Amino acid sequence: MDEYIPLLLNTRLLSGLDVPGLQQLLRCFAPAKRSFARGEILLLAGYENREIGILLEGQIEAVKTTADGTSVSITHMGPGGIFGDVLSGSHQKSPVTILARTECTALFLPYEKILHPCKELHSCHSLLLQNLVSTISDKYFTLNHRIDLLILKSLRAKLCAYLMDMRMRAGQDTFTIPFTRTELAEYLNCERSALSRELSRMQAEGLIETYRSSFKILDVNRLSSQCPQ
Repeated sequence: MDEYIPLLLNTRLLSGLDVPGLQQLLRCFAPAKRSFARGEILLLAGYENREIGILLEGQIEAVKTTADGTSVSITHMGPGGIFGDVLSGSHQKSPVTILARTECTALFLPYEKILHPCKELHSCHSLLLQNLVSTISDKYFTLNHRIDLLILKSLRAKLCAYLMDMRMRAGQDTFTIPFTRTELAEYLNCERSALSRELSRMQAEGLIETYRSSFKILDVNRLSSQCPQ
């Protein structure tokens, strides 16, 4: 596990720990490290989950299947991503399936040991529990932000709001989004063809330049004015 220590210390779930604290926590929790081939399932919809996963290598994707059988991509994660944290504290069955987009390796922490730490009550246990609450809160607001996008009536409004948000996160007018065009269409709940047409119109109007997953905002004021207030 030594090669993953820098990554683990930089995750939201384990932030604030030092190396001795992390090593103590790993000894107490005895987490399982598992590897998956591309396309394998890490967590299957319809089943309970009592583990919190930390992605160590590779890429994963959470997918939800709608009533008509369509698979909708909910989120993607790379190394350091946390999954199962919200679900593991409940006896509800998972609404999503988590798939390996590439070969990947993940560390699984048993939720019961987080709630019921060892009798030594090491300080790292308390810090982990605090971080878990913060991580779940962050995911709530992330979900709420996506809902704010989805309830916008027009695709133009959704795109403008999304691109302005990504610009703010990047701190500059040029940035790369974490989605392909197909994935962005799923994220915004629209047809890929409709997304492509709208992006072409926005380029023709001089609002943006885009190539694959890269974007450049050409007119911040005009793009911002088309976002809902």
